[in-house]
Amino acid sequence: MRDSHHHNGCRRSDHPGIDRRELLHAGALTLLGTGLGDLLKLEALAGTSAKSAPAKSVIFIFQSGGPSQHETFDPKPEAPEVVRGEYSSIATVNPELRVCEYLPKLAQRANLYSIVRTMYHPSDRQFRNEHSAAMYMVNTGYNSLPPGENTNSIAIQRSRPLEWPSIGSMISYAVPPSKGCGLPPVIEVPRTRISSGESITPGTAPGMLGPKYTRWRVHLAPPCHAPDAAGSCPNCFSHDQPDDPDRQPGKLPKSWYDNSSCRNPDFVLPDLGMGQGAVVERVENRAALLASLDQMRRNLDSYNSVQKYDAYQRQALELIVSQRGKRNPFDLTQETPEMRDQYGREEWGQALLVARRLVESGVRMVQVNLRGWDTHQNAFRDLKGKLLPSLDRCLSGFLDDMHVRGLLSETLIVMCGEMGRTPKISPIAVGGINAAGVPFTPGRHHWGDVFPCLFAGGGVTPGLAIGKTDREGGLPVTEGYTPADMAATIFSQMGIGHDEEFPDIDGRPFRIYQGSPIASVL
Repeated sequence: MRDSHHHNGCRRSDHPGIDRRELLHAGALTLLGTGLGDLLKLEALAGTSAKSAPAKSVIFIFQSGGPSQHETFDPKPEAPEVVRGEYSSIATVNPELRVCEYLPKLAQRANLYSIVRTMYHPSDRQFRNEHSAAMYMVNTGYNSLPPGENTNSIAIQRSRPLEWPSIGSMISYAVPPSKGCGLPPVIEVPRTRISSGESITPGTAPGMLGPKYTRWRVHLAPPCHAPDAAGSCPNCFSHDQPDDPDRQPGKLPKSWYDNSSCRNPDFVLPDLGMGQGAVVERVENRAALLASLDQMRRNLDSYNSVQKYDAYQRQALELIVSQRGKRNPFDLTQETPEMRDQYGREEWGQALLVARRLVESGVRMVQVNLRGWDTHQNAFRDLKGKLLPSLDRCLSGFLDDMHVRGLLSETLIVMCGEMGRTPKISPIAVGGINAAGVPFTPGRHHWGDVFPCLFAGGGVTPGLAIGKTDREGGLPVTEGYTPADMAATIFSQMGIGHDEEFPDIDGRPFRIYQGSPIASVL
């Protein structure tokens, strides 16, 4: 039973019993500005007082849009076709787990990961079945929206005094930096905006922790001009895209869109000047670097909101430019062609390769965004032809490499979307037409009542299928787990104690854990 709400939506259980003197003493370093000298002090502390933790880093793979449980890790081969869908399922090394037939490589590697099939949102239907609200809850590990917010307002980028910090911001606050790592503790790649819009993913802000714990959003992928862009460039697509061969992507007059901008899967090195500085690979010498830093500093000084947390970004720019080559985690030319092929020469694979290089460099959390899972229409065409082959190829190559390098044991990997899809297939609007003027084809729609989550490495027990859903794959019939439980699992494996707290920007204490670790997967 949760405590009753008080003080503008806070809960008494959120607040530990700690007096103000103790709080100010404990929070002095983190609430004041953190410069490079402070970071070095934290590194020294990390060498002497860091907790023993199964995982040194976490890689969170976010499937924005909400992948279907039926077409991934919880198929229902015995159900009627309207539930089962067009695909068959295949066995894995775990007799309790079958997966979609278009994930054959992941089926062969089921001994490297476990699937929790009964994730769900406990919030109201108006929130758990809508993208922005569900994204907020998954990315924060908090099971409700801030007081007064709805699924439309939470998508608006603005400061909110009661916005719960993202999982990444919590890690940035609670886990000391890795010794010798000059990069920010939390980095997001390869695209940092929702689809082709300008909005960041709800729930990825630092919220009540304050701007110092903002993640570093690094846009690496080439520009993609697909309308409502989805998938892994160059294997990208538009859900509205017609099947007419004359309207396939390209430069022809009747083409649905021009896809020539993202045919090359190579990434660019990041522009760290907030859109106003020099692109890294163009800075050729130390003098140019210092000039670039001076310009960047002048640019940053015009943004009051970033003055509290730009130390990480400035340090990272100097590190990346002055240590080009093997020590630059974004420089994939340092990898062998064979390794790049193993990950897949496409956006998702190369992003996962960057993620591996980042955790090798000491970054605490990397979020890898895999866009395009909102399969309302053309679902079976796009899943079979685009989304599932990319996921199967890229994630399998990544898991193999992490395992061979011994990184899997010390890196927690978590993958999920913000929701699942409806048990039954139907058009999004009967008799309606899409943006291309083509009648809507069947797909699955928003469903926050159940969705799967993959866990691997970092102390997780592999080879498990945890939880069962009903015959239609629409509801848990065994214990269900919430985003708060997923976040608690991450915190637990990263060595964050169950009773640890954080102070908001006004010094009020809150408990980090809002759920319980998923014991079955540990």
